[in-house]
Amino acid sequence: MTTCAFVAGATVVPGAPASAAAVPQSEAPLVPGRSKREQLLFDRGWQFALGHGSDPARDFGFGFGQAGFSKTGDFDFAQVGFDVKGWRSLDLPHDWAVELPFVRDEQGSGDNQLRSHGFKPLGRRYPETSVGWYRREFEIPAHDRGRRIWIEFDGAFRDAIVFVNGCFIGRHGDGYTSFRFDLTDFLRYGASNAIAVRVDASYGDGWFYEGAGIYRHVWLLKTDAVHLTRWDSVVRTTLSHDAAELALSASVENHSQQPVAARLRWIVRDGSGTTVATASTPVRSVAPGAQCAFQAATVIRNPELWAPGHPALYTATVRVEDDTAILDDEVVTFGVRTTRFTADKGFFLNDRPLKIQGMCNHQDHAGVGVALPDRLQAFRLEVMQRMGCNAIRSAHNMPTPELVEACDRMGLMLVPEARWMSASQEGLAQLETMVRRYRNAPSVILWSIGNEENTLQGKSAVLGAQIAQTMVTSCHALDPTRMVTAAVNADNETGPSAAVDVIGFNYHREFPDAFHARHPGRPVIATEDASDVATRGEYAFDKNRNVVSNFDGKEPWDKSPEHWWQFYAGRDWAAGGFAWTGFDYRGEPSPFGWPSVSSNFGVVDLCGFPKDYFHYYRAWWNASPALHLFPHWTWPGREGEQMPVWVYSNLDEIELVLNGTSLGIKRVPHLGHVAWSVAYEPGVIEARGRRGGKTIMVERRVTTGPARSLRLTCDRSSISADGEDVTVITAECLDHRGRHIDIAQDVIHFRVSGAGTLLGTGNGDPNSHNSGKQSDQALFNGLAQAIVQSNGARGSIVVEASTPGAILPARLGVRTVPARLRPQL
Repeated sequence: MTTCAFVAGATVVPGAPASAAAVPQSEAPLVPGRSKREQLLFDRGWQFALGHGSDPARDFGFGFGQAGFSKTGDFDFAQVGFDVKGWRSLDLPHDWAVELPFVRDEQGSGDNQLRSHGFKPLGRRYPETSVGWYRREFEIPAHDRGRRIWIEFDGAFRDAIVFVNGCFIGRHGDGYTSFRFDLTDFLRYGASNAIAVRVDASYGDGWFYEGAGIYRHVWLLKTDAVHLTRWDSVVRTTLSHDAAELALSASVENHSQQPVAARLRWIVRDGSGTTVATASTPVRSVAPGAQCAFQAATVIRNPELWAPGHPALYTATVRVEDDTAILDDEVVTFGVRTTRFTADKGFFLNDRPLKIQGMCNHQDHAGVGVALPDRLQAFRLEVMQRMGCNAIRSAHNMPTPELVEACDRMGLMLVPEARWMSASQEGLAQLETMVRRYRNAPSVILWSIGNEENTLQGKSAVLGAQIAQTMVTSCHALDPTRMVTAAVNADNETGPSAAVDVIGFNYHREFPDAFHARHPGRPVIATEDASDVATRGEYAFDKNRNVVSNFDGKEPWDKSPEHWWQFYAGRDWAAGGFAWTGFDYRGEPSPFGWPSVSSNFGVVDLCGFPKDYFHYYRAWWNASPALHLFPHWTWPGREGEQMPVWVYSNLDEIELVLNGTSLGIKRVPHLGHVAWSVAYEPGVIEARGRRGGKTIMVERRVTTGPARSLRLTCDRSSISADGEDVTVITAECLDHRGRHIDIAQDVIHFRVSGAGTLLGTGNGDPNSHNSGKQSDQALFNGLAQAIVQSNGARGSIVVEASTPGAILPARLGVRTVPARLRPQL
């Protein structure tokens, strides 16, 4: 493929306000019509079966001999009409690991080799559950002949081999980056086609639960033979007084047999759809087999700036035109904003100082594993925003596109992280994929090239510096607008630290002050800190039950949120940072082992139900008044015992009152909490929060009675009838006065009818061995969750919850409303 580059003279909209734009007279007239591009969701109608990692006879004959790849077109399992008896039908995304049992050894304990991955039977010692096959048949119309047709995977875990119509197409080795294959020459036009994908999760990429399967979306992309190259359409913005200067670039590829005279045109629109700027390039000839880069420039007058709390977005539609038609186009979403990491004053967004109040998150959720519906990405971010979080670090991998898009829309800053710190061809390809795909996202403020590479930071520090320098150079070449960091669990004096733009500290608060004194010109951020462990609803460390208190933990590395946030909030030169973690996640069941199967690190549990630490952040990461009293006040049999009672608040002082008797008033320390020791007696305990001498908030905890009824609530009572949207249901027990029972552990049976299906359940218990795919789920300390998905029909979904005994059942209705469906095949 030959390459060329063309730079157009700037085409600037002269003096137009944000609500209007004038098109310069010198621009070529608009070409009417629509482009030939179709991006089709390819998630529906798949079939799935487990294969085998070591026995070809149980792996559909794959690898039975050594001649399988010797001839093209001989793989029967990827032919139309292949016998799929025994396969099951499903839609993507899909994680088969979440469905698997938890593995015990001969003594009945967990397989400790799988501890960090959540005790799921994946790996070379478990060949019967480590390989999965996906296949489907589909039609390609005859009129598609002459177009380029690609299949695109947003992510599959892990080693994926793709076959179409009996032909081997290609393979992809890692579990997090997107990948694509050109199917044009392997398709039958005007006929049925078959695709098969073998996914092998025998090896992992990380040390946490990673799932297994095609767990992100799959797309079929159809374009003209002359088309834009993938992820090369870029909008870079520079603020200048009351205008945003836009540097526009894109590349065109000519797969036809003839030279093509083409121009590029950009149309920039604001959030309301109003055109605010345009640009175009001169016509140039693109030779057969050539790839040519085009550049242009334009200006947005009085732009709205993207920021948390005001995530203003623009779109730039870039078109490839000849004299008669639009050959191809795509829409790039971007924002106008500036970022700056400084060594003396921390982080600046739009030239204003802003502390990064961030959370690290893995990508799994209760009931679904890593195969999250798109809406669940936004749900999780909403939980983070409610406590004042303004940034996410995608630990430790390239995030799914839907998370990035949700951060753009919702106004959360984002640090995408490479899974593999490597300057090998494969390592750089993974990094390049992440940067190229997400460099237009306004939410992205910093790239991270890796996490806790202790060997490269220590005994192989020379190699670490070399590898990191090559990765940083690659990031800067692909995206000169952003800085680069690495998350380092050391003093940052050697290895990769020499190459990065922003020094990232994981823990070790003994190092940053000294580092800043020695290197006053280098910006610093806490890439990871806190590691607070707590089990929601538990208030004592109990090794026999594998639960951790919501008061300060017992591990040397476990500190309350106050310790790390007081440190970084109190240093102007520090940019802020990220706590480990926002959500609990499967695997790494610290500080325990079996039967714990998920972590206790989250500020919220695996479902998103808040732990008490959540309210510390809500108090100190928000300006609005906040008050949280804990623990609950239902302790049968413990009358007279001394109980710790804490309050998180940003008010001036707190009065604690038990059954009408004041237990005293305490002043709230800055970035701290207040605490009492109280002899338990049933009744009502309340915290009265004062500001300026006046009581402005009161929170009570009440001793509750036996369970009388169930209650269901949902995050949204109306969802799209698109077969994708979800509502998140919370189940709880109430006493005879309708009060929530914090200690309820009843087993709930969920039933979903009408226009929806039960996608998964959970309860946030790190010791639960319920896969989340059953309709029965126990309450854990008063709460359980059900994720209900639209089945595509309009009407209503009925969700029912019941439990054995005399507890009254609950019923909830959710409407499914007409929605514009995504184009799909």
